[in-house]
Amino acid sequence: MNHLLANRAQTLTPSATLAITAKAKELKEQGVDVIGLGAGEPDFNTPENILQAAKDSMDAGLTKYTPAGGLPALKQAVIAKLERDNNLTYSANEVMIGVGAKHVLYTLFQVILNEGDEVIIPIPYWVSYPEQVKLAGGVPVYIEGTAEQQYKITAQQLRDAVTDKTKAVIINSPSNPSGMIYSKEELAELAAVAEEKNILIVSDEIYEKLVYGDNAHYSIAQLSDSVKARTIVVNGVAKSHSMTGWRIGYAAGDAVIIKAMTDLASHSTSNATTTAQYATIEAYNGPQDAVETMRQAFESRLEVIYPKLSAIPGFNVLKPQGAFYLLPDVAEAAQKTGYASVDDFVAALLTEANVAVVPGSGFGSPRTIRLSYATSLELLEEAVKRMHAFVESKWQA
Repeated sequence: MNHLLANRAQTLTPSATLAITAKAKELKEQGVDVIGLGAGEPDFNTPENILQAAKDSMDAGLTKYTPAGGLPALKQAVIAKLERDNNLTYSANEVMIGVGAKHVLYTLFQVILNEGDEVIIPIPYWVSYPEQVKLAGGVPVYIEGTAEQQYKITAQQLRDAVTDKTKAVIINSPSNPSGMIYSKEELAELAAVAEEKNILIVSDEIYEKLVYGDNAHYSIAQLSDSVKARTIVVNGVAKSHSMTGWRIGYAAGDAVIIKAMTDLASHSTSNATTTAQYATIEAYNGPQDAVETMRQAFESRLEVIYPKLSAIPGFNVLKPQGAFYLLPDVAEAAQKTGYASVDDFVAALLTEANVAVVPGSGFGSPRTIRLSYATSLELLEEAVKRMHAFVESKWQA
């Protein structure tokens, strides 16, 4: 029945992260004691003050349509957040509220890309970037950030990849899946190339609040007015405020692009869910204590689990600087345990060790696996214990 589908639908690759989560859930429903480390969402409930704001809005009858680009009060809350946290100043016509950061990115690519336009995507990448670019008629162009480079790309790599068809480069910092963060100096070097080559910068900052140790998040749009003018900042409350299911994200940038995104939203989603918008106003305007509490919990888990994961034979792990993922290179472990690929190794981990992780092939990084530590320390320690035993039991010297 493929003839019933549009060509664009036939080229889609399903989300690797959602696929592994679904498989783990299926096994759990069959009674298998599976520990799932695939989900990209905090394991905390949305903070109580945000829940209350949502309830209050419903009780007040605030359940109708809103402007397609978002409630004016929410735009102002986002503007205040950008000023407060990032020292960035925007007007209301430079902000668009969307149905989660994922859909904001989708909408952005739909309005900036023509058929054949190229978008530079660093490897490892979040699984949806290439698919969204292709759905907009664009062409993903990949640059590999190696483990030696902390999974980050260099300015020279970017310069070498730009062609006369390049429209934009995506910068995701802190990164999903690597957890690495671009320093201000590294961002400045990349921005200089973007200015030199006159390309847009798509800055995905969804993990901004989850930063550990002495590391700090810096938005590339902060560098200068000229860099800000060519940057679309994409962010939201999913990871920072544990609001993944509320589906609220935003874009901030050039008013012409934001208007086009808003116009497209008016014909696709109408508006982000009204109740969720009122909840997000409280998320940004209310107390931020819960954000820091969650950040500290993730950091404490990382400190415990990182050395244990690093101790598994054949697991080469860089310590993440942010987000809540670990991205060990397990190519040696897969080879020494008799598997032809890391994907096969991951499949065996699920069926034999009952641990669900995401194969790095979904992120353009086939030597790696991604583990989320957005789950309890007890489960994390048990999962690592199972993986360690699995590798040691099959290790072929």
